[in-house]
Amino acid sequence: MSQRVVIDTNVIISGLRSRKGASFRILEMIGSAQFEITLSVPLALEYEEVAKRESEELGLTLADVDVLMEYWCGIAHLQDIHFLWRPVLRDIEDDHVLELAVEAGCALIVTHNVRDFAGSETFGITAIRPGEFLRRMGVES
Repeated sequence: MSQRVVIDTNVIISGLRSRKGASFRILEMIGSAQFEITLSVPLALEYEEVAKRESEELGLTLADVDVLMEYWCGIAHLQDIHFLWRPVLRDIEDDHVLELAVEAGCALIVTHNVRDFAGSETFGITAIRPGEFLRRMGVES
């Protein structure tokens, strides 16, 4: 079984914004055997809300975002959250991402905002940037 990871919204949006770089490479790999994305209802709704809000800038229609969300929700490990530990992180808006990683047994959160996840180590979770995630998997960005 491939490792489960939580991908922060900023990586999703960055990958949709540009076809270059590690974030886009990660988006291309979603659904592959190399890793499994983990989603909760709050994180899926956040992906959808931000992608729809920025859809014009991203060159997507609202229907395109719906198709992406349907695909991601269809292939992701969907995790219910039963315990809330808020607040833990510096930015309380990120606590739901950490809660998801803990509940799903993920060792990694892939994010551009590593500093925002200071304290995740207490739960055995490492926040890493997209490029580092790809390097750990032996993949070029």
